[in-house]
Amino acid sequence: MMDSVLDSLFDKGWVIDRTLFGADEIAALRKACLGQWQDGRFHEAAVGRGSGQERRSEVRSDSVLWLDALREDPAVARYFALLDEVKLAVNRHLYLGLNDLESHFAVYPQGAFYQKHLDRFRDDDARTLTAVLYLNDDWQEEDGGQMRLYLDPDCRESLDVQPEAGTLVLFLSDRFWHEVLPAQRQRLSVTGWFRRQTGQLLW
Repeated sequence: MMDSVLDSLFDKGWVIDRTLFGADEIAALRKACLGQWQDGRFHEAAVGRGSGQERRSEVRSDSVLWLDALREDPAVARYFALLDEVKLAVNRHLYLGLNDLESHFAVYPQGAFYQKHLDRFRDDDARTLTAVLYLNDDWQEEDGGQMRLYLDPDCRESLDVQPEAGTLVLFLSDRFWHEVLPAQRQRLSVTGWFRRQTGQLLW
């Protein structure tokens, strides 16, 4: 599995994997996510960072919960452990210099979306590799909520990724524009960004 992931990242800058997370691990993450959602611990997502953060519902309408405080949850701990294996393999073979991983649960209520964007902040180049893991059982194409990944800088060529349970999407954060199409039912995911120390060069 890891060899094919590394080859695709090197050749294309993105990869879709459905083997790293098993059904039990996805079910445990979904249960943890929904439990926190029902407890009211999520907050409406914002754009920007630091003092420049603002809620802009015309840009994105999901809600999030950062995972640092939940690391003792077995499902969340397993998530970080598996993605740590990805980080070590990527650093060993692709020399990206990945350091820490910041992640959050994301819940898209019915009708929610996220307009086209890059995951790299204008004034901070630390985010290097994006990881999106989907938790949705029995997702159908008519349910919407696909991630549209634009494969060229001019955003003329794209790939729509179904947010099906167990699907993991990895892509270089500064290279690929992407958006979330409106979801027709509640949509759950874990979104993470591997960060590097600033000043390091990519390959």
